[in-house]
Amino acid sequence: MDEEYDVIVLGTGLTECILSGIMSVNGKKVLHMDRNPYYGGESSSITPLEELYKRFELTDSPPESMGRGRDWNVDLIPKFLMANGQLWDLYSNVLLLSCAQGPPTSLSILVRANHPFLYVNPIKTGQLVKMLLYTEVTRYLDFKVVEGSFVYKGGKIYKVPSTETEALASNLMGMFEKRRFRKFLVFVANFDENDPKTFEGVDPKVTTMKDVYKKFDLGQDVIDFTGHALALYRTDDYLDVPCLETINRIKLYSESLARYGKSPYLYPLYGLGELPQGFARLSAIYGGTYMLNKPVEEIVMEDGHVVGVKSEGEVARCKQLICDPSYIQDRVRKAGQVIRVICILSHPIKNTNDANSCQIIIPQNQVNRKSDIYVCMISYAHNVAAQGKYIAIVSTTVETSEPEAEIEPALELLEPIDQKFVSLSDLYEPTDDGTESQIFASSAYDATTHFETTCNDIKDIYKRMTGSDFDFENMKRKQNDVFGEDEQ
Repeated sequence: MDEEYDVIVLGTGLTECILSGIMSVNGKKVLHMDRNPYYGGESSSITPLEELYKRFELTDSPPESMGRGRDWNVDLIPKFLMANGQLWDLYSNVLLLSCAQGPPTSLSILVRANHPFLYVNPIKTGQLVKMLLYTEVTRYLDFKVVEGSFVYKGGKIYKVPSTETEALASNLMGMFEKRRFRKFLVFVANFDENDPKTFEGVDPKVTTMKDVYKKFDLGQDVIDFTGHALALYRTDDYLDVPCLETINRIKLYSESLARYGKSPYLYPLYGLGELPQGFARLSAIYGGTYMLNKPVEEIVMEDGHVVGVKSEGEVARCKQLICDPSYIQDRVRKAGQVIRVICILSHPIKNTNDANSCQIIIPQNQVNRKSDIYVCMISYAHNVAAQGKYIAIVSTTVETSEPEAEIEPALELLEPIDQKFVSLSDLYEPTDDGTESQIFASSAYDATTHFETTCNDIKDIYKRMTGSDFDFENMKRKQNDVFGEDEQ
């Protein structure tokens, strides 16, 4: 271990593994360490089920009704990936397949086919999917489309309408509201930020989203599910800023749904823990060195700059350090708390058409809160649970001294629950931007059910490390892959 590296990375969470992969692809010499014996950190998937019971300090063992422990891969955080129909256009053969046979339900054909990418700019897709595509980490993973996206209103859940047809058929709105919402969706579908003829009197860089809603005379319930279930905002702060980003978010959701037919979300088979492992493999292909179960005794500093990491009496020297907040408690601050409850069920969630997977968003205004409550549900169909079992994870930002009471509306939707695992996690953010110390800490994973905030954190760290804006082109594998993987 007594060597010099360009970058040392501590922790194998998704943020750390993506940055490790990017740095390795760009020619940096990387050492990646984790005190844990497994990949993923807070974004890991726990297996077997007995390990989950131990982690949450439950005295009982899983009952026989839970099936084999090895059949379980339980995520610690609830997240899906936002995709888009143009993702399929990146593979020439799959474009033809998807057009001829309708919306696909799995990305397995992409992984197995391993055809070269046809890069299209700009790619309208979720940022994490974009990172997977540019790095070709998709060759290590298999995904399924999430079967439904729902929103909570008045104690019931409804499918999120995002097309003209769905708007007119939805029970979420009255007749006149449906017509107004339909006009709004037509406006969004036709909107092109490069064509002022599509603006209909709206200045996308000046007009607030609140004023756009007023223009179409949309009611509060419609505003709630549009902003939180389509545009995926956590709070209502977006209402008072120019509408361009919100319109593009709604377009992304609608276009994704039009392609996939069920929801705009993807989920990796065998759990979220597959994602950091995929990017770790990318780093290793380009020369990155990995050490799990490696204790970190000291971060070595000289004149205010990081110069190395000490482990088991040896020092590996470095120019820059990336780590999760747990490794540098003196350089982060608490920014809040998230409550997450993992629920094991023996049934699909009611009123979801017996979906094997789904997302439910409970908008803040529906339950008199400042932030939304989220539910992610996956099942045995994703190789994360025993046959006939479902895993639903509830999460939200803590606002009171009784966090479990805050999520009661979500838990009521899941009854009966076989087993609950409750966790309270502090949200940490770095107080040191790394300019002087060259230590770059990631932020904790928030309560949302998507990775967009995580990707923004990755892009921000990249810019602070390199001095350059993040460019997806820098994630591409090299034409002449010296490790021979470009031909696989």
